[in-house]
Amino acid sequence: MEFAVGLARRAGALGLDYFRKLETLTIINKGHQDLVTEADRNVETLVRDEIAAVFPGDGIVGEEHGRVEGSSGYTWVIDPIDGTANFVAGIPQWCVIIACVHNGETVIGVIHDPVSGEMFAAERGKGLTVNGRPARVSASTSLKTGSAGVGFSGRNKVCGAVQLIDALVDRGGVFFRNASGGLMLAYVAAGRLIAYGESKMNVWDCLAGLLMIEEGGGKVTGFDVDASIATGVRVITACPGVYDEWSGMCEAVFPPLAAH
Repeated sequence: MEFAVGLARRAGALGLDYFRKLETLTIINKGHQDLVTEADRNVETLVRDEIAAVFPGDGIVGEEHGRVEGSSGYTWVIDPIDGTANFVAGIPQWCVIIACVHNGETVIGVIHDPVSGEMFAAERGKGLTVNGRPARVSASTSLKTGSAGVGFSGRNKVCGAVQLIDALVDRGGVFFRNASGGLMLAYVAAGRLIAYGESKMNVWDCLAGLLMIEEGGGKVTGFDVDASIATGVRVITACPGVYDEWSGMCEAVFPPLAAH
C-alpha cells in the first residue's frame, strides 16, 4: 500500500507537469472521446518501470501498453490518466489509478487526483482513506437525496445510459458525469455521490474504485475479477440505502455484457 500510494503520487506529479503545458502535447485521436497523448504513455511507463523494479515477479495490466504476465500471483492494474478527454481540454477532472489483484480479489486500490491533491486509498479489510483520513459512503436512503453518477464511453454503444438517466430523473434524482469514471467511483466511496452505474468499464478504470466503495461500506454488484480483465465489468454500485432501487434500475436497462 505504501508503495502504491507513493507511486501514484509520483505518477500524478508527472501527469500534472504535462497538464500545465498542454499546448506542447501531441494528441492521437483513436475515436470519439478516445484520445491518447504522450502524457498517458510516459506516465504509464513510469508506473510500469517502478513496479517491475520493486516487484519483478508481479504481472501488469495497463491501458496503453497491454499485459505482462507475472509469476507471483499478484497483478497490478493501472490507468495512467483516467479522463484523458478532460485532460487534453484543460478540465481539471482526471486521475491516476493503481489497483493490485491477488487470487481473484482486488487487494489494493489507489486513485490520485493531482490537481486537487486528493489521494483516495483502500486496502482490503482495512477501510478507505482520503488523504489519510477515514471516509465512508453516503448515509442517503433516497435517490432524491444526493447525486448518482452515470457513465458511458464513446468506444462503445451508449448502452442504457440515457434510459438510466431518464429513470433517475423520473424518481426525482439528479445525475452526475465528469468524464472520469475512476473519480466518480472514488466520489461514491467518499460519500460525495450516492451511486454509480455504467454498462461496461475496463478493469483499469474501475477495480480500484470498486474496492474503495466496498471498504467504505458501500455495495457492489458481484463480478469475476480475473475474467473481467479480458471482458470488462458491468458496474452497478451504491450506498446501502439506495442500492436495491438503483441496482434494479440498472439491471432493467443495461444489456448483457457480451452484447457489446
